[in-house]
Amino acid sequence: MRLASTVIYVSDVPKAMQFYTKAFGFEVNFLDPDVKFPGRIPGRQYQFGELKIPGGTVQFGTPALGALLMPGFPEASVSTSVELAFYTDDVASVFNQAIQIGGEALRYPEVMPWGQTVAYLRSPEGTYIAICTSPVINNAES
Repeated sequence: MRLASTVIYVSDVPKAMQFYTKAFGFEVNFLDPDVKFPGRIPGRQYQFGELKIPGGTVQFGTPALGALLMPGFPEASVSTSVELAFYTDDVASVFNQAIQIGGEALRYPEVMPWGQTVAYLRSPEGTYIAICTSPVINNAES
């Protein structure tokens, strides 16, 4: 078994995807701004889209779509329990680009005690994002 994708539920899928494409250069695999599915409730948004990212995909759906597909799905207004982490060799540049596009800085780039450079931000839809270098592996015995 392998992880297929991570789905983030947001109120405006095209807007969320625009942030990730502009901030990080990810490619849109597909976007359906008006998903046609039986059982829709008039006046609610049913949107779904997928971004291609190095190593996988990130998908976005509206809470109404989640509730339609999964009975009992909680329609949270803001995602606060998910963190996406992306590795890069240039943490400061990627972090600054994301902030310019509308991300909220939570922790500016800094070298951690274990040697990894890490920065944290929150995307406009509320997802926590870590921008970091690959972990420093120290196999030396103490």
